[in-house]
Amino acid sequence: MEGYNLGVRKGAWTKEEDDVLRQCIENHGEGKWYQVPYKAGLNRCRRSCRLRWLNYLKPNIKIGGFAEDEVDLIIRLHKLLGNRWSLIAGRLPGRTANDVKIIGTLDCGRILA
Repeated sequence: MEGYNLGVRKGAWTKEEDDVLRQCIENHGEGKWYQVPYKAGLNRCRRSCRLRWLNYLKPNIKIGGFAEDEVDLIIRLHKLLGNRWSLIAGRLPGRTANDVKIIGTLDCGRILA
């Protein structure tokens, strides 16, 4: 599989790339992630585009710290559901499974253990 990732950009996203991805999603809609890098003209892999959108750029995502009641809910749901972060995140509007997992494992880790 030599040369499989030739030309695909890795590393931090720039503001310009974020704007291009946002515009592409607005024009073509969410989904069919294998087409997004080509339609947007981005030199990124489809997985990177999907994760960037779902974890950082989606308009209804809450950015910033968790409120105390959110952390309490994460703790209670973790005791009930275990490490099923997607199900826990589904109970917290605007929070991604990635953010919930980070809070659950790092910040609440001593409580959850």
